[in-house]
Amino acid sequence: QVQLVESGGGSVQAGGSLRLTCAASGRTFSSNTMGWFRQAPGKEREFVAAISWNGGRTYYADSVKGRFTISRDNAKNTVYLQMNSLKPEDTAVYYCAAQAKFDYSGSYDWARSEVRYDYWGQGTQVTASS
Repeated sequence: QVQLVESGGGSVQAGGSLRLTCAASGRTFSSNTMGWFRQAPGKEREFVAAISWNGGRTYYADSVKGRFTISRDNAKNTVYLQMNSLKPEDTAVYYCAAQAKFDYSGSYDWARSEVRYDYWGQGTQVTASS
């Protein structure tokens, strides 16, 4: 049974930092793109960041570029999201996701598309207050 388990969420003041961790089990994702999405209350889920199988390519939403950093450790089957300079508008439930098939395109549109992701975690709450 494949599981993605997020951790590291919490409440911080605006300007603070958090580091999210997504630990995968049940299969290895060392050949697959993994990503982070978020959903704020009353809004649709949106793309945050993604990383290619070997970390060679990273993709970010414009709203987080320069503040968030995605990374991965394939030996641990884990992906991270370092979030700095948090803003109140970053408040949301953050979801980890993984693609089941190898991404041959390497394109931003492929990496940011929810339908390309086959496995999802349960989410972790991030709250940044002003």
